Amino acid sequence: MTSSYAFWLAGRQATGEDTFDVTSPWDGRLVGTVSVPTDAQVEEAVAAAHAVREEFAATPAHVRAAALDHVSRRLVERTEEFAQLISAENGKPVKWARGEVGRAVSVFRFAAEEARRFNGGEAQRLDTDAGGQGRLALTRRFPKGVVLGIAPFNFPLNLCAHKIAPAIAAGVPIILKPAPATPLSGLIIGDLLAETELPAGSWSILPVANDKMPALVKDERLPVISFTGSEKVGYAIMDSVPRKHCTLELGGNGAAVVLADWASDADLDWAATRIATFSNYQGGQSCISVQRVIVDAAVHDRLVPRIVAAVEAQVTGDPSDPKTDVGPLVSEDAARRVESWVSEAVGAGAELLTGGERDGASYTPTVLTDLPADTTLAREEVFGPVLSIVKVDGEAEAFAAVNDSKYGLQAGVFTHDLQAAFRAHRALEVGGVIVGDVPSYRADQMPYGGAKQSGVGREGVRFAMDDYTYERVMVLTGIDL
Repeated sequence: MTSSYAFWLAGRQATGEDTFDVTSPWDGRLVGTVSVPTDAQVEEAVAAAHAVREEFAATPAHVRAAALDHVSRRLVERTEEFAQLISAENGKPVKWARGEVGRAVSVFRFAAEEARRFNGGEAQRLDTDAGGQGRLALTRRFPKGVVLGIAPFNFPLNLCAHKIAPAIAAGVPIILKPAPATPLSGLIIGDLLAETELPAGSWSILPVANDKMPALVKDERLPVISFTGSEKVGYAIMDSVPRKHCTLELGGNGAAVVLADWASDADLDWAATRIATFSNYQGGQSCISVQRVIVDAAVHDRLVPRIVAAVEAQVTGDPSDPKTDVGPLVSEDAARRVESWVSEAVGAGAELLTGGERDGASYTPTVLTDLPADTTLAREEVFGPVLSIVKVDGEAEAFAAVNDSKYGLQAGVFTHDLQAAFRAHRALEVGGVIVGDVPSYRADQMPYGGAKQSGVGREGVRFAMDDYTYERVMVLTGIDL
């Protein structure tokens, strides 16, 4: 039986006048029917969030931490329910969906920990100059104002968690807009938040239609926007509100570099397995999935057949089957776009080593080589289960190849050489360098974000809390230091 989903307006369930259906990208079945807030209900949520700002900022740390701990515990208790829902609405294999729930558990737990230690203040004596004698500065952080969090479809639970949890931890009201294709996972976070003692108005979860978003984005009562999604939409948001604080987590063209010293059979088997897995996990629909493999000529000929074999070993099919590694893309349109990019590349001279076939919303894990630099696949984020391999001569050429992209989210460097690792950290124009592994590793407490056109700002619980707040200094005078 299919469920109907209300939305969350200022901490309480509500329904609007219209609904829309959420269907499975695997088999087209109806997963849920979602109620859409009216314009008046959106206004009510914004007004409530704006009105509760001071109250929420003053909420004791233990109250906010207890709420976050509660959500984390309840996610553990309902892991399988959430995982099945993620898989149904997103098409993500259930084994990856379970991992996503586990990450969300950690995000709320990290946020509870940060809530307890955030904003204790930093004292700074000012008598380092004569004019500051007897003066002490105390710096604390205070909310910039209500956050508008806009989440994508590819991690429909965990990336909602990355918007909501830091806001609650910092005492900042938030209005969350989940992705239209996958709103259900975000909406049922509200089930757990509603069980807490957070003040009414401190959070709302609204499945607002995309064509209604420009007015919400421009609303002056929402001075902070946290967006995860496409480069085009993210920069359009920033351009439309130049005086607002925007955190943008945008696209990538993730590169995995394999240097010459990564040369044993065990090394190459490990690299091939990791590359194959993380070019195809989530159907390749991750900003840090492996899209480019840059291999030193010294190990290229031994590594390529291993990569092809590991990619061909990926189990594709029904996402509800625990054995499935690669499910469908989020929609048939997405799969058609990937198909067209691969066809363009092959037509321009790229060699197809495996894959390259579409069946509805599914696309077979694909490996290309000799990819012309001016093809769409070489320049843009494919967001699908496709990787290309390029041979380079030496470390300098490899690092230059990584940087030859408008994106700069994360890069992986397979090397045992500590000096090479530090050279990579210095040279690569990315937000994160993962040594000994693919670029697809993310710990949810670390700073996460990109350089160049991969966005601005950082997520990771503490770092998002910094983005949502600003420093305010109090100077005490006449203090006997």
